[in-house]
Amino acid sequence: MKPAQIFHQYIWLINTLKVHRALTLDELDRKWRDDGVTDGNQLTRSTLTRHRRSIFDMFGIIIEADSSTYKYSIRNADVLANGSIAHWLYNTLSVHGVLAESVGLKERMVLENIPSGAEYLSTIIHAFHTGRRLRMGYQKFNGEGYVKTVCPYALKLFHQRWYLLALNDEQQLRIYALDRISELSTTDDLFEMPDDFSPQDYFSEYFGVLTTDTPMAHVVIRAYDYTPNYLRTLPLHHSQREVATAESYADFTFDIRPTHDFLSQLLSHGAGIEVLSPPDVREQMRQKFAEGLKRY
Repeated sequence: MKPAQIFHQYIWLINTLKVHRALTLDELDRKWRDDGVTDGNQLTRSTLTRHRRSIFDMFGIIIEADSSTYKYSIRNADVLANGSIAHWLYNTLSVHGVLAESVGLKERMVLENIPSGAEYLSTIIHAFHTGRRLRMGYQKFNGEGYVKTVCPYALKLFHQRWYLLALNDEQQLRIYALDRISELSTTDDLFEMPDDFSPQDYFSEYFGVLTTDTPMAHVVIRAYDYTPNYLRTLPLHHSQREVATAESYADFTFDIRPTHDFLSQLLSHGAGIEVLSPPDVREQMRQKFAEGLKRY
């Protein structure tokens, strides 16, 4: 069986249990055959056991049976929370399955262009597993290129671009965009990432990938028209809170370092967002709007 078909079965099983909460093997089998997951073939207990094990290995999702009802359910659905790698992988495979079943409709699927660099993911992940340093050729936007050896700490996906967080020879953590890497290979040099280092904690005070020494701030914004709905359905940051709601606007707060990435995201909403406080961040936004108006 092709990997794509197996992944489709994993996603079907997860989706079915998410929707129906708990089902016996017979109930799962009926839905399995009704949906034509394997051309009407039966879902056996051994197949379900293998899939449960693989789903745990891939997503960390635990599917277990209640000993009194014999119904299967997902015990830890929280692992699919927004922002987790399991959530991203689950969504990616779900979309892949839908597209694979819709090849005949490909002209009606309008997708975003993904910059190059994804071909380096396997090399970086191999370095994660083996604890090896990476030798990297890198090209800056200003044309300057160099070769550097780094200790790979983490990968981050932001606005359709992959970024590598790595420790350089100067013992500084730096961000490298994969689409600006010209060559990449593992070395024989080993390294150990500190046990107390957490990539999630490292980025937790930021939006995006720029991790500057910008001071923390309690940012209050006012969102107008349809913008509140965008923020509610896709929060910008884990600290986002809605603190006031009116007919024509809603106020949100963020406890965050207001870096260029964060301010640029607010600017992308145009007149739909107004920064209320703190005053220095409001002034930065005013200046950025003023500089933009000079172009017209």
